[in-house]
Amino acid sequence: MQYDFDEIIERKGTKTFKWDFLKEIFGDSELTSMWVADMDFKAPQPVIDAVVERAEHGIYGYTGKEDSFFNAIINWMRERHGVETEKNWYVPTPGVVNAVAVLVNTFSQPGDEVIVQTPVYYPFFSVVESNGRRLIKNPLKLEGNRYTMDLEDFENRITPRTRLFIMSNPHNPVGRVWGEEELRRLGEICKKHGIIIISDEIHCDLVFNGNKHYSYLNLKEFYSNAIVCVAPSKTFNLAGFATSTMIIPDEWLRNRVKDTMDMWHINMLNLFGIIAFEAAYTYGGEWYDQMKEYVWGNYEFMVDYINTHIPDIDVFPLEGTYLVWVDFRKLGLTHDQINDICLKGAKLALDQGMMFGEEGRGFQRFNIACPRSVLKTALVKLEKEIKNLM
Repeated sequence: MQYDFDEIIERKGTKTFKWDFLKEIFGDSELTSMWVADMDFKAPQPVIDAVVERAEHGIYGYTGKEDSFFNAIINWMRERHGVETEKNWYVPTPGVVNAVAVLVNTFSQPGDEVIVQTPVYYPFFSVVESNGRRLIKNPLKLEGNRYTMDLEDFENRITPRTRLFIMSNPHNPVGRVWGEEELRRLGEICKKHGIIIISDEIHCDLVFNGNKHYSYLNLKEFYSNAIVCVAPSKTFNLAGFATSTMIIPDEWLRNRVKDTMDMWHINMLNLFGIIAFEAAYTYGGEWYDQMKEYVWGNYEFMVDYINTHIPDIDVFPLEGTYLVWVDFRKLGLTHDQINDICLKGAKLALDQGMMFGEEGRGFQRFNIACPRSVLKTALVKLEKEIKNLM
């Protein structure tokens, strides 16, 4: 089946966070919305069909997860990532941030330390600090237009109270796909100091341009101290179903996590989330392949447009995710002035860089999982505003 990713689908009026709450969040309801990480594409047709069929049944009672639920993702991980997993490794949760909160509370106590690598997905900050843990920042190193891990600084920041490291792989917002050797060196440091790695791999299927996603699931020597979190929400645009899973190969870690979930009574998933999860991983491959090709085309269009028409800003290389990190620092403006250009001038709803940490000053994050015409409209508006400065 050929999918039409150029189709403009009206989302306003559907209670969508991305389009219906612009006034509350940005103070203006008439913006081109390119912020929160969901797509403006319809989900795969087999997912739509499965959800509609289940909805038409008319009874929406308590729902369990059959073997087909687990087999769907086991097969996906094998076929798409070359990783062999087992059914009992999977611990489903109603969202990856929810899973991270469970893990923080399972493996640390108030006052303990948790490391993150900034700039990074900002809910990591709140899930640590709102639970009374100390947030330790290990900033990524910016070398030219590419970020790398500062592993010497990472190890120097470890203390006897450091319990966890939360990582983003692929990295949101900078678009890096971490390599096998980077993960191994990082894993060795964490294992040496008894630190558990929480690897948020929600964007693992969104890797481009010859890059390969490596996971701690590829590195068996770290099974005893690594937990991976994945979901179909970014891959297939299913965030509203609030269905994800942790993958925990180590039995001792897994049992402790299950004890916390039992204590908090986190044992049920959304009925339609279960249906969509299984259908997506089982039948969504054709849509997924076409979507990836289209999103990469959007990125190439964006790079070409900015290089040609707005050369005073820079697009960082996109290795993974559909979130593009754009550098406005050459304009010589303050972060607030850059925000005003994008929001008040160009009428764009973006994620401003400092939301991801101080290291994001001067940057903006663009969500390019949208019809190309929407992306072009946004870039034309941005071009006009920046040229007005010259």
